[in-house]
Amino acid sequence: MKLSQLAVMNLLIQLGLMLLLGRLLAEAARKLKQPAVVGEILAGIILGPTILGMFNPEWFQELFPSGSSSLVLDGFVQVSVVMLLFIAGLEVDLHIVLQQGRQAIYTSSFGFIIPFAIGFIFPYFFSEFFGGTDPTRHLAYSLFMGTSMAITALPVIARILMDLNIFKSRMGMLVISSAMINDLIGWLIFSMVLGMIGKEQTMTVTNTILLTIGFTVLMLTIGRGLINRGLPWVNRKLAWPAGLLSLSLVLCFLAAAFTEYIGIHAVFGAFIVGVALGDSEHLSERAKEILHQFINSIFAPLFFVAIGLKINFITNFDLLLTLAIIAIAFAGKIIGSGLGTRLGGFSWRESLAAAFGMNARGAIEIILGLVALENKLISEKVFVSLVIMALVTSMSSGPLMKWILKKELSQSVS
Repeated sequence: MKLSQLAVMNLLIQLGLMLLLGRLLAEAARKLKQPAVVGEILAGIILGPTILGMFNPEWFQELFPSGSSSLVLDGFVQVSVVMLLFIAGLEVDLHIVLQQGRQAIYTSSFGFIIPFAIGFIFPYFFSEFFGGTDPTRHLAYSLFMGTSMAITALPVIARILMDLNIFKSRMGMLVISSAMINDLIGWLIFSMVLGMIGKEQTMTVTNTILLTIGFTVLMLTIGRGLINRGLPWVNRKLAWPAGLLSLSLVLCFLAAAFTEYIGIHAVFGAFIVGVALGDSEHLSERAKEILHQFINSIFAPLFFVAIGLKINFITNFDLLLTLAIIAIAFAGKIIGSGLGTRLGGFSWRESLAAAFGMNARGAIEIILGLVALENKLISEKVFVSLVIMALVTSMSSGPLMKWILKKELSQSVS
């Protein structure tokens, strides 16, 4: 099928408007010391059915019509999600995790198990209130909600710790390593949930889960070793940074295609390859920065603006549900991560600060929610509540950490 001239024009206008408004509002959010994702989602809400569609439905339908250009835009968004998870994986440094040892195990274990348990129990026993869409998927839905409460947003946490100038501190390293472990476990569980609910399954659930675990172990052992050995050759023989960028994305897309084939979402393969590549000593910080800039400047805004285009945030807003999900998110992470950090030998003040840092959900939570929405595991109301929860936790983590650590931060400055 060939795109018509009108469809091509429409697609280009869509991409231009999404990037322009997304960038402008992301810059405004950063000036207010908020994550860029807040401005990008707001741009989508303005361009989408919530505001433009409400005030001028004709303009909205002309600008974002259904049909061929919409399908191509969806393709751009899918690629954007895959690339976002790839750079999230690059943030995971397995050496840091191993260095933290017992303390990271305490913080990550309690910081995952307690939020997961609370996030699972409430939707399981109060499914009507929490909006599970299908009674036959009740267990999968509850597992998803538990995972979404337990997972963290590594890029957001790293940025907060850098802004507070405590990234390289003992507590900063603990928070980062614990968040890395949380993300690895969380995505593994979520991949199994997707295997349970799968779309057009090409294999059994058992085979999907076994292949997922096998792929993860293989990529983080043999795959990681091969990448580490191959990178010096790439850096020597191919044009820098073009060769490295191209081959990194080749690995990303092939792994994403494999996990999509076995019944798990493509984002999982991209994330695991990102972890394997990011852990190589031959991938310089400069190369990582180029990858981050390339993806965060173009593909991230497209994805987050597209969130606002998909649903009406006003008609699908449920105040009680949103407050309940925010309360569960805060309670689970603060109790779990705070207790785990305290058992690891930190003071109560430091433990609470670490818990506030681990509470940030951000982009990862939204991607998780979107995948669940696409697979009809959650309703649009639950998705809106999860997006709001992700934004609230991301926006509050930095100020809360700064408030609880004000004495330590003032001493380090003086």
